[in-house]
Amino acid sequence: MDATPFLPRADAGWKRLAAAVQDCRGCPLWRGSTQAVFGEGPLDARVVLVGEQPGDKEDLEGRPFVGPAGRELDRVLEQAGIDRDAAYVTNAVKHFKFKERGKRRIHDKPTYTEVRACGPWLERELAVLEPEAVVALGATAAQGLLGRDFRVTRQHGQLVESPLAPVVTATIHPSAILRARDDEERGAMRAMMAADLGVVAERLDGAFRGSASG
Repeated sequence: MDATPFLPRADAGWKRLAAAVQDCRGCPLWRGSTQAVFGEGPLDARVVLVGEQPGDKEDLEGRPFVGPAGRELDRVLEQAGIDRDAAYVTNAVKHFKFKERGKRRIHDKPTYTEVRACGPWLERELAVLEPEAVVALGATAAQGLLGRDFRVTRQHGQLVESPLAPVVTATIHPSAILRARDDEERGAMRAMMAADLGVVAERLDGAFRGSASG
């Protein structure tokens, strides 16, 4: 349960990493998935957004955050005044973990052991990108990056000292918004997530703010 043996040499660039991840057998999740899903975005991005794992659509397309949660993320980033095209998006786990329910594949939360096994890929991504800010989206990503004691419910939007980047924080995963009970709750969750992301935008002097902020 460790991806390290499957990583290319330490000086490998992003393209070699993205190719090598397809051959990773560091945990059992590769068996059921279509492909590994690596990160996507500008390699000079100042901010990296880290989700949990690819979903069904991401697994089929081979791209992160292109399903319903990705659309929700786009909406919140716009609300926060952040240009999605200027950010790099990735996941803590690179293969889709699911349970089959009829013909459907239903998301199944990765274990902490699986997150840690896949961690070397994310660590190498961050080493190549050297972002100024890292934002963990949801509890799985936050605990994988910031430790098992981190609680998004209590600590979302708080800046954390970390070797990952000068600016590090966490917020809810956009899929949580999709699970909200009604429009009022969805609106409140979007506002909270946008405020958390706004903290990052402010710390980076608004340099990657999009047209939403004027």
